[in-house]
Formats: sequence, structure tokens, C-alpha cells
Amino acid sequence: MTAPVNGPVNGFPGIPADPPGGRKAVAVWGIGVAVYFVAVIFRTSLGVAGLDAADRFHVNASALATFSLLQLLVYAGMQIPVGLMVDRLGTKKVLTLGAVLFTVGQLGFALSPSYGMALAARALLGCGDAMTFISVLRLGTRWFPARRGPLMAQLAGLVGMAGNLVSTLVLAPVLHGVGWTAAFAGSAVAGLVVLVPLVLFLRDHPEGHGPAPRTAGASGGFVRRQIRESWAEPGTRLGLWVHFTTQFPAMVFLLLWGMPFLVEAQGLSRTTAGGLLTLVVASNMALGLVYGQIVGRRQSARIPLALGTVGLTALLWAAVLGYPGDRAPMWLLVTLCLVLGGCGPASMIGFDFARPANPAERQGTASGITNMGGFLASMTTLLTVGILLDATGDNYRIAFSTVFVLEAVGVLNILRLRPLALARESERERAHATVPGPAAPPGPVPTEPGRALA
Repeated sequence: MTAPVNGPVNGFPGIPADPPGGRKAVAVWGIGVAVYFVAVIFRTSLGVAGLDAADRFHVNASALATFSLLQLLVYAGMQIPVGLMVDRLGTKKVLTLGAVLFTVGQLGFALSPSYGMALAARALLGCGDAMTFISVLRLGTRWFPARRGPLMAQLAGLVGMAGNLVSTLVLAPVLHGVGWTAAFAGSAVAGLVVLVPLVLFLRDHPEGHGPAPRTAGASGGFVRRQIRESWAEPGTRLGLWVHFTTQFPAMVFLLLWGMPFLVEAQGLSRTTAGGLLTLVVASNMALGLVYGQIVGRRQSARIPLALGTVGLTALLWAAVLGYPGDRAPMWLLVTLCLVLGGCGPASMIGFDFARPANPAERQGTASGITNMGGFLASMTTLLTVGILLDATGDNYRIAFSTVFVLEAVGVLNILRLRPLALARESERERAHATVPGPAAPPGPVPTEPGRALA
């Protein structure tokens, strides 16, 4: 056991005293997670409305993909700025701004009369959405002991997937029952509902556990220093590539292309396709708890879990796309959806490499860098699939082969960075072990779909 220290130890950042956790921590964290829950509902609402959007705005597959592409482009582009904002301004201010922006974006999407205005609304929504997950991760590290990090991150991801479930089970039938404007405008009310407790009750950290005050001159070059020092840690870079490689297959499937693939390529009804999308979400929620417990107890399981998920995902996609005949059997599609459910929990492992590699004052920036990975991969796949569908006359086998290319790129980078990141992590643990005195050991680090649809 080591004592908490405030200064660096053998060149490594010191270990701050663990937050107490407890009921108040759960209540405050719950407010932040509720905001993230609503953000995911808004983010994934297009996934169940893709065919309706194509009819409403009279667009083809490439233009339809632009909705999600632009939203994710804004989301990914905002990750580092949001991380810097969280480190500088605190969680409450950033979450409040995010809730306002994604609520306005959802309402604007409901009322947009044209394709261009709808694109602008989705961009605004993506900007607000980008401010939620990193803020929730920050709440987890500020309010709970470090050993709870992986579990709290997976729980946050689980709640986010519950938001995806709401999109599939609630928004889809409402959309077909009351129409586009009423469904999307009605859902925007949820943003106002979570904004009230956020403003009134959320606190950045427990009393006595605030960040260390900045030293004189610490503000100069803050942005450059935060990014440079976070990126210099191999754990941050490894976290980005783990997130990149694991998250995007399920994200692309749930966010846009799953419903068209199941209906148009596999000949399923919308109800059956919606049930399979729901199965992905349910599998994600169940596996999130399992992955969180495994990683919390055995840090050595991180890489095997991540690479195992990638390998199994590639195997099932190959089986579905390469199945003889026009359509894969239902049992194979069900298996694919169950396996895709592991992508979100596996992507959270990326944060478990970035968190212990960075001190508390860089957690937002490091999480932002890591969180970019999966969304960059998702953007690339969303666009490429749309382009290939238009170019090949809706040949989903060719279009979805993009998945294998990006997974191969990600795996190569994970294998390249793994030895350096783990060696650095071991050095840090040995350095901390030289400090005498009783205290809690440093814990592993937590993670949009994200999920989900981080």
C-alpha cells in the first residue's frame, strides 16, 4: 500500500487521496448520467428514422449518411476541446452547455423543413452530445474511489445504451404513430427535464476533494501543454486505438445502417429488424457489467478482452456477409447482434489505459483524445458504406467489408503500442510502491458508445 502524495514520485504524477463515494456521490453521478442518457436518445434517434428521413428530405444513401457523418464529425472534433473545457471550467458548466445545445438541436431537427436545416440541427445536437460523456467520466473519477473506475465507466455506458433502447422501443413506434414533427419535438422535452436538477444540484467534486490550485503561470500555454503531455503518454494513445477498433461496428449498425441492412438486404420487416437492434442494445447492457467486473479485478484481461471482441466481431460479420445465398439465416443474424453488443463495453477498456496514465488535472483531455478513436472510425465507416452502396447498387456485402479494413488498422496499432504502454504502467506502479505509508492503491481508469453510442 502507498500513501497519497501530492507531488510527483520518481518522475510520475502523485496519487491524490481517493474520494469517499457513498450515497451523495451516487446521487450527483446519477444526475450527470441522466443527462448522458438523454443525449444518447437524441444521438441514436436517427437510427430508427433513417428510412423516414430519406423519404422526408428526398435524399439517397450518401446524403442520408451525411446526417450521421456530420453529427459524428462534430462530436469527434469536439472531444479534445471538451476535455480541455472540463479540465479548465469543471463538469457542471460543460454539462449544462451540452444539455442546452443538444435540446435545441433535437427541437430544430423536428421542425426543419429542408435537408440543409436538418443538417445544421444535427450538427448542433452533436456539439451538445460531445460534452456529456467526458463530463460523466470526470464525475466518476471525482466522486468515487479509483478502484471503482472501470465499473462506474461501464455503468455509465450501460445507461447510455438504455437511451439507445428507448430510441428503438419507444421513439420508433411513436414516430410511426404521431409523425415526424410531434415525435422529435416531444422527445426534446426530455432535455429540459434533466436540465433542472443539473443546474440545481450537480457539484463538480466532494468537499475537500477539489483539484489542486494552479501554480503561478500555469495558465500560460494551457491548451498546448495539456494536449502534448496527454498525447506523450503511450497509455493515452493505446486507449485511443482500443476505442477506435472496438466501438465502430456496433455504432455504425445502430446509428444508421443496421435498419436498412436488415430490411433491404435481409428482407426482414421493420418490426423484426427493430427487435434485432434491440438485441444489440440488450447484449451491450448485459456485457457491460461483465466487462466492468473483469477489468476491475484483473487488469491483465484488458487486451485479451479487447482483441477477443474485435476477432469475434470480424468472424461473425464475415459469416453473415459471406453466407451462400441472398440472405443469412435468422440464427446467424441473432448471433451477430449478440456479438455486436460487446463492442461498446470493449471500447470502454480504452479509458482504462488512458486514466492511470494521466493525473487528475489531465483526465478530461486524455479522455477526449481516447474518445475520438471510435467516432473517427464510425465516421469513416458511415461515409464509406454510403458511398459504396450508391456505387454498387446497394451491394451491402461490398459496402460492409469496410469493417474489416478498419479493424485490421486498429489491431496493428494496438499491438504496436501495447508493450510500451504496459511497461510505462508497470514503471509507474513500482514508483508509487516506493512511497511508504498506508493508503488506497491506484486504481485502473474508466469510458460514447459509447456508446455507445459512446
